[in-house]
Amino acid sequence: MKELPVLTVPGRRTGKPRSTPLSVLEHEGQRYVLEGFPGADWARNVRAAGGRATTLSVGKRTEGVRLVELDPADARPVLRLWPERFADGAKLMADAGVVEAVTSEAFEALAGRCAVFRIERA
Repeated sequence: MKELPVLTVPGRRTGKPRSTPLSVLEHEGQRYVLEGFPGADWARNVRAAGGRATTLSVGKRTEGVRLVELDPADARPVLRLWPERFADGAKLMADAGVVEAVTSEAFEALAGRCAVFRIERA
């Protein structure tokens, strides 16, 4: 089984590192992460940190990254890819009521509700 990347960002109140495993979508030479649930703590921490002071680790490899939140129009094409690339995660989101179905259209409709962040090297 493939290891999930782990995003680490300072907590918005304590400043202590908070780590969250996330799926990273690679598309057209860019990498993206999706706020799988509106108001997710990790996304709130990223916003509070201004997208800085963040690391992404896979196994023993760690890189400094900056996360840039996409506007809804730029997020839509990335969101459309999510259910085909991450079927298990998409099903979890549907089971939790975040999306109505595991379809590209249902995920595209998340634009503006669940943030998409582009990962950039720090």
